[in-house]
Amino acid sequence: MKQSESVLKNESNRRSFLKQGAVAAGVTVGAGLLTNGISAFARERGDGDDVLTRGDIAILTFLAAAELIESDLWQQYNELGGVNATGSKSQLYLTALQVLDGDMPQYVNDNTEDEFSHAAFLNAYLKSKGQQEVSLAGFSNLEPSQVSTVPQTGRLTNLKQLSVDTRWWTRYRGRTNPDLGAKFAQAVPSLNIGQHPAIPLKDDDLQPDPNSPNGVSNHLQAIANTAGFHFGFIEQGGTSLYAALAQKVSSLEVLRILLSIGGSEIMHFQVWHDKAGNAPVLTDGSLSFPDLANSTDPVLKANLIMPEPCEFLDDDLPLCAVIRPISDQQGGAAATIQSFMDDGLFIGQPKHFLQLLFELAHDADHAKREL
Repeated sequence: MKQSESVLKNESNRRSFLKQGAVAAGVTVGAGLLTNGISAFARERGDGDDVLTRGDIAILTFLAAAELIESDLWQQYNELGGVNATGSKSQLYLTALQVLDGDMPQYVNDNTEDEFSHAAFLNAYLKSKGQQEVSLAGFSNLEPSQVSTVPQTGRLTNLKQLSVDTRWWTRYRGRTNPDLGAKFAQAVPSLNIGQHPAIPLKDDDLQPDPNSPNGVSNHLQAIANTAGFHFGFIEQGGTSLYAALAQKVSSLEVLRILLSIGGSEIMHFQVWHDKAGNAPVLTDGSLSFPDLANSTDPVLKANLIMPEPCEFLDDDLPLCAVIRPISDQQGGAAATIQSFMDDGLFIGQPKHFLQLLFELAHDADHAKREL
């Protein structure tokens, strides 16, 4: 939290700093959002559902940035774990993922394709309304995996030093709601402590283990298990984010976009929620994966993948199975960027990249529904 607080303080200087930082990095991201003018926020006049407000544009701009971030991380997974991953060494990472489910390579490929489609659509829609498209290409400078089959191009996100928050697992099995102040335990506590790779870092990670029935080393399986829980973490975040921001839009067409893309994120989450529970029990150094498949604890059981009824809106009302969280504080734009930071996705990125994201998040979270 301290990092985000330092990013967000000194409000009077944020916008000028962001403009300078974005230009210096060669970044294009909703130019009107980074000025005190109204060009990006001017109401776009049209018929019926085509009328966009300042808030609508801020929400769409932030979501385009978020989808570019997701596209970047999923591309890294797809290069090593998707159906088109190449090379005999990559096959062992595929095998490790398939321990969670035999169709994992296809699912990884499909999730990657979906995120690219979301980013492309949101940018094209912004452009169709006379707004600037979002590009974070100027920040694609992080070093990728050094596995020999991976293209050595710069990346936006880091998958090599993750601290994965697994409270999403217990939250969806609980009867209480984080939007009403409930707290939850980590399903895999050691995964949230320290920094763990979710992709092989080098060719040595892909060496076959002659003592393993499938050739996968204990360390490589731990990497695949980490990826499995990270998949769920990322997509439950998108599930909450779209639900949180949909409550703020004014245009019915924009609402249709958020509900439709948000529905896709829910489908992703449901798939990964199911697969993470198949992660085999193992210990790799300080990292330990528990036996969720055989757990008798209702907040840990692997086959409880559908949302349990929980408190909703008011604790005097009956329990109801819902997405949670969907409040700004827990599931909004700034909360999403903070969760990405805590996850380790942005390790290695400069301060002005984080400030840029928090600025876009601030504008999205402060959008107001206009009737």
